[in-house]
Amino acid sequence: MSPVAGPLVGIVMGSDSDWPVMEAAAQALDEFEIAYEVDVLSAHRMPREMITYGEQAADRGLKTIIAGAGGAAHLPGMLASVTPLPVIGVPVPLKYLDGMDSLLSIVQMPAGVPVATVSVGGARNAGLLAARILASHDEELLGRMREFQQELNDQATEKGKRLRAKVDSGAGGSGFGFGK
Repeated sequence: MSPVAGPLVGIVMGSDSDWPVMEAAAQALDEFEIAYEVDVLSAHRMPREMITYGEQAADRGLKTIIAGAGGAAHLPGMLASVTPLPVIGVPVPLKYLDGMDSLLSIVQMPAGVPVATVSVGGARNAGLLAARILASHDEELLGRMREFQQELNDQATEKGKRLRAKVDSGAGGSGFGFGK
C-alpha cells in the first residue's frame, strides 16, 4: 500500500475494556500494513464526541470505521447515521447473554443506515473486511489480499492431507469408508 499521511481506518470502541477483543482488528490491519487509529467513543457517555468523530472521519482521511461495542451496542449504528463511510460493527461479548444482545443491536439497523456486522467477537474479520474495502481501490493491497487468500487455501489443503494420512495410517492404509 502506498505511504499515507494518516490513518485510513478508525477502530473505536465503547470502552477500553473492549480492547482485548478489538485488538484483533488492529492486528489484521498491521498484517496488511494499513494505518489506523484507535479510540474510545461511548455512544451513551460521550454522544457529542461520538457524533463529531463520525461527522469528521471522512474529512480527516479515514476510509472506513470499525466500531465495537457490547450490551446495547449503539456505537456502530450511531456512527453510521452521521458518516458517509462504511461502518463495520463488532458485537463485543459481555458477561451476560454471550454477546447476543450486542449482535442484535448492531445487525438490526433501519433502512438507509447500513452497518456491516461481523460475528460476536469477530474483530479480526472486521479488520480483514476493512482491508478488502481498501483493496477495492488499491492494486497493491488487492494483490496482497489475493496472496493472503491463497495462504488460507494452502493451509486448509495441508490440513486435509494430514488428516487423510492420519486416517489412512490408522486404518491399515485402507482409508476410511469407500472414498479416496
